Amino acid sequence: QVQVVESGGGLVQAGGSLRLSCAASGSIFSINAMAWYRQAPGKQRELVASITSGGSTNYANAVKGRFIISRDNAKNTAFLQMNSLKPEDTAVYYCNAHIVIIGVHYNYWGQGTQVTVSS
Repeated sequence: QVQVVESGGGLVQAGGSLRLSCAASGSIFSINAMAWYRQAPGKQRELVASITSGGSTNYANAVKGRFIISRDNAKNTAFLQMNSLKPEDTAVYYCNAHIVIIGVHYNYWGQGTQVTVSS
């Protein structure tokens, strides 16, 4: 089994910064991709940013230029540096680890961490 744990959320004023961390542990040989999603009240969960094992990144338009995703493959960890935060960034942020084993795809999710941006 694989466990995914997020940390680093909190309350911050608009314009401030937060850094989220995600640690995956368990029966892991390698993680193909790690990603951050978020879900605001009354809205669907949406992709914020993703990063492959090779370091290729992808960002939602709403966070481009403000958020930076990174990872440490050796430690199965991922990070989301969030700068210039806006009230609309308020959401529960979830980490996702995508693993492929003998052609079978597995997705593991953390429990989420709350990010609240006050105006």
